[in-house]
Amino acid sequence: MIDASAAHAAVEARDPRFDGRFFLGVTSTGIYCRCVCTAKTPKPANRRFFPSAAAAEKAGFRPCRLCRPELAPGDAPVDSARRLAHQALTRIEAGVLEEEGLERIASGLGVTGRHLRRVMNETFGASPIDIAQTCRLLAAKRLLADSDLPMTEIAFASGFRSVRRFNAVMRERYGLAPQKMRGRNAARRGDAITLRLTARGAYNAEPIFSFMARRALPEMEIANAQRYARALAIGDARGWIDVRAEHNGIALTVSDTLVPVLRPLIAHVRGAFDLDTDCAAVDAHLAIGEEGVRIAGGLDGFEIAARAVLGQQVSLSAACTLAARLVAEFGEELENPPKDLRRLFPSPARVAEAGPEAIAKIGMPLKRAQTLHRLSCAVRDGLNLQRGAIASGREGLAEITGVGPWTVEYVALRALGDPDAFPENDAVLRAELGDADADRWRPWRGYAAMRLWRAAERKRANRKAA
Repeated sequence: MIDASAAHAAVEARDPRFDGRFFLGVTSTGIYCRCVCTAKTPKPANRRFFPSAAAAEKAGFRPCRLCRPELAPGDAPVDSARRLAHQALTRIEAGVLEEEGLERIASGLGVTGRHLRRVMNETFGASPIDIAQTCRLLAAKRLLADSDLPMTEIAFASGFRSVRRFNAVMRERYGLAPQKMRGRNAARRGDAITLRLTARGAYNAEPIFSFMARRALPEMEIANAQRYARALAIGDARGWIDVRAEHNGIALTVSDTLVPVLRPLIAHVRGAFDLDTDCAAVDAHLAIGEEGVRIAGGLDGFEIAARAVLGQQVSLSAACTLAARLVAEFGEELENPPKDLRRLFPSPARVAEAGPEAIAKIGMPLKRAQTLHRLSCAVRDGLNLQRGAIASGREGLAEITGVGPWTVEYVALRALGDPDAFPENDAVLRAELGDADADRWRPWRGYAAMRLWRAAERKRANRKAA
């Protein structure tokens, strides 16, 4: 439930801490806004509050063209029901509902479709189908504003099955033909597109960027404390992204070749950089380590899992060396790549095809190469390791010979998006944890793990500097 008095106060103050927690419908104009909208503040009598953009649109309101509700940060999980709804939302935002259906999403989360539908209606005030429709419309609106792509490409990139349906729904929902919604400063055909993704609350980018920088692989990634760039494949699309830290989130630059998969890409990036977490609530609950440290996720579940297997029982440096060799040996070369971003991480099909003996030649024990091969075959054959598939992903990983509890927890933390994952067998965590009980940090033990790892890394850096 939305606290009306708090919502009115947030609208009056244009308080960014409430941005994305609710949306304001203005009955006098038929438009819905974010609470930070710079337009004239409507009278209290003309305000209606909604828990999601989908709920506002279901009630007949159109998105504001000034504050652009599609740019609002996502809602953060608070309890188990809301967390489940949030995990499903992540999958829907990535376009999974259209591709696989609600029952497949629910199965991946360990619940029935009926239960998931009820939880999403209670949490967001709209059904999964309504939410998916709004996601398609807002993705299209973003492409119309920020690019000059042809209408056909925008329609399909947004998840519509036909241009005719795209035109009809846009007119029905927004009262305008898509052509009327073109932005004045749109990127030209062939240009990279830059989007700004807003974070929930204050965003401390350095810990995540530094975490990724320490694991960056030559020819595939470039990273430092304020930037992360890489070659990336999503489905059949190949290209590159360049992420830069900003004071309230990140700026995401996308090669034109990845625009057709922009909707899942944005969902992956938001998850990888943990933009949707209410870190103030996490900080207050944990009371441990450096505040504001979020979970550094991944852009591809198989990649995170493969790198976890490569890192079993070896140092971070050794794991990165093996991963770099794997990329050099089996990674596909990117066409017309930017400087230093020449290769993609190998696909599960490519690693599975290579076989364990060929994998072992990069310098790893045959037994571990066999584990990586079994993992590759499992993902190739349908094991889902993408963000949100927590229940099925955990179960599938645990069934692979050679994948132990540490690997399952690490993948759940960085790839599947489980905020309570905790690789308790990790040597660094054990040393930092001491006699403390990690259960006290539920349901955010994953954030405790990231802070303990960061504390250990800073201690090592201080020792080297001394």
